[in-house]
Amino acid sequence: MAEYFSTSYVRWSSFKFVYSWFVSFLLLTALAQAIAAQSETQAKGATSENVAAAAASQAPSAAQPVSLLRLGVGDLVEVGVYNVPELTTKARVSNKGDVYLPLIDYVHVAGLTAEEAEGLIQKRLADGGFVRNPHVTLFVDQYASQGASILGEVARPGVYPVPGQQRLFDLISAAGGFTEKAGRSITVTHRDQPDKPTIVPLSRNVTDDPESNIPVLPGDTIIIRKADLVYVVGDVGKPSGFLMDSGHLTVLQAIALAGGTTRTANLGGARIIHKGAGGLSETPVELKKILRAKAPDVTMQADDILFVPTSATKVFAGRAMEAAMQAATAASIVAIP
Repeated sequence: MAEYFSTSYVRWSSFKFVYSWFVSFLLLTALAQAIAAQSETQAKGATSENVAAAAASQAPSAAQPVSLLRLGVGDLVEVGVYNVPELTTKARVSNKGDVYLPLIDYVHVAGLTAEEAEGLIQKRLADGGFVRNPHVTLFVDQYASQGASILGEVARPGVYPVPGQQRLFDLISAAGGFTEKAGRSITVTHRDQPDKPTIVPLSRNVTDDPESNIPVLPGDTIIIRKADLVYVVGDVGKPSGFLMDSGHLTVLQAIALAGGTTRTANLGGARIIHKGAGGLSETPVELKKILRAKAPDVTMQADDILFVPTSATKVFAGRAMEAAMQAATAASIVAIP
């Protein structure tokens, strides 16, 4: 009997130990899961705060408020009247700047902000006695007119959206930047002043003149003009086309930009080939005397070709103009440094 109770006591003690260990294990597991869940919640909260802060820091600060944007041709608007769902209308602004609305016919909204258009529609509804104390909401689904046209010497001419107030260089950058033939002036025509274009001069380094980076509004037209070119071909160091940034270029300046003449150049046979309304014409140039300061320098015009032949080309004098034209066509364009 004593042996039986001894064995039972041992078994009970073992069971009690195992049971206590198991309960402790469950409690520790639950506590660990609770701590992990709390940490995950805090991490998610911190992540959301970081994302919100990043989004706020990346939000555009110079964008024009939507309330200041004006309606234009092609814009898609949705007009609603409070408590009168039958008058809800979605329409595009016509070429005349009008939208058609039930009861009040056509309403001219082009040039108005959304708030101004709401007030006008409310007045028309109230004056006509159609709705008592109307409350109108106008939502612009699509600002089709809120774009600026970029034409001329840029990589990708076209119409670019202007969702807010943008700067000139921002849009030029969006269009791929200037081409190698771009001039040093830009014409900006504002939609509200089409007869008063703004001429924006450009320095050689655009960052040197921040005043040129003017604001651009929806509906503006930007034209980057092509620079005037002169070509120097024939027996010179670097046959090329050169931009006339300052509006004029003389023969001596053109020769200097082309690297000077070579030893085999026929200075007495130089000529300027000019493209006029009546076709091509040649003007002899006393280059030898000009280089020795014994004759006045000659001012070249846009698209002129200064051709300096070699001595060997005297036998081909009859084809000099044709050779010069072909050389000018193949010449690379070099901006004047």
